[in-house]
Amino acid sequence: MELEKMDAFFAARLNGYDEHMMTEIKGAKEFYPYTASLLPPNHDVNVLDLGCGTGLELEYYFALNGEASVVGIDLSADMLSALNRKFPDCKIKLICGSYFDVPFGTSCFDAAVSVESLHHFTAAQKLNLYKKLNTALTDNGYFVLTDYFAESEEAEQYYFSELERLKNEQGLEQNVFYHYDTPLTVDHEIEVLKEAGFSDVRIMRNWEATYTIIAHL
Repeated sequence: MELEKMDAFFAARLNGYDEHMMTEIKGAKEFYPYTASLLPPNHDVNVLDLGCGTGLELEYYFALNGEASVVGIDLSADMLSALNRKFPDCKIKLICGSYFDVPFGTSCFDAAVSVESLHHFTAAQKLNLYKKLNTALTDNGYFVLTDYFAESEEAEQYYFSELERLKNEQGLEQNVFYHYDTPLTVDHEIEVLKEAGFSDVRIMRNWEATYTIIAHL
């Protein structure tokens, strides 16, 4: 397979993306609304969405809490444009960029959420991100993560080694994000969250390999 840069991959698949995610990803019709239901219901809240895409989780969240303020970060300008058209009357700020690079601030958000975005990155990359996220959350803040995970350590190792093989074979840059799934196991994900300073990390539900995790400070 030929690897594509992350933003180009999603821009090329924008048409039909929502339908694909909702119909082809097992459990999506349940885990998107379930994830939204775990976000704060009170109106004066600030929520950070990492890898917001076209805002599938936000469709459900704004239906529950139309007064929430949301900051959404995504690499794809095309997806952000599609998201912006969905919510013309909502309090939402969109940032086109990498959530690894965008500053989050300190004690700015009551909650953060990420759905089907973080399964492309290493434990080391996630550790730095989660430490930054920890700092950005308020004292009672929390992070809701819904993503799919590797079924075993052997599978996890295979995904990362295969990505490196493909990069080397295709002469690609090492510091560029390419679309290739490299999920951690759910146990390793929890370990990284705890190492980043989240003291209470729990699995809430799962749909086969997709899990919802909630991490409190």
